[in-house]
Amino acid sequence: MWREYADACRSEPPEADRFPGMSVETEVVREATDEVVEAFARLLPQLPSTAQPLDRAAVEGLTGASTNTLLVARIDGVIVATLTLVVSPLPSGLRARIEDVVVDSAARGHGVGKVLIDKALELAADAGARTVDLTSRPSRGAANRLYERAGFQRRESTVHRVTLP
Repeated sequence: MWREYADACRSEPPEADRFPGMSVETEVVREATDEVVEAFARLLPQLPSTAQPLDRAAVEGLTGASTNTLLVARIDGVIVATLTLVVSPLPSGLRARIEDVVVDSAARGHGVGKVLIDKALELAADAGARTVDLTSRPSRGAANRLYERAGFQRRESTVHRVTLP
């Protein structure tokens, strides 16, 4: 059913009730399988800031990092979204961040992102995190509305970044 849905969405705008029985399942990814590497190759280019796709070694690095929990969402067994939850002990307490949320363009607007965010928040709470942060560009209107519906509040902050050689 998912493949039919994805094909239909590529040719016409998605309709929320096109496949009302479609359910989203989340899963923690613990190893870099061919399926996971292919999913990243397909999904990451849909993020505006991604320079290059991840190879198997990079995906293994993600799944092997003790601070990371890599989540995927599936529809009909097909990976349609991913998110990385980073949980780190800091002097001020255990903190969590959500990074690199990407939902396949054919699955957007149908609650996939919300299911994935909710699962990440549940895992962060279970780990004992005091807060969960994420950043999103102001131009990503739909994503920002999703985060606000999930309970995130905008904060006044200045983000500083240095690009290393």
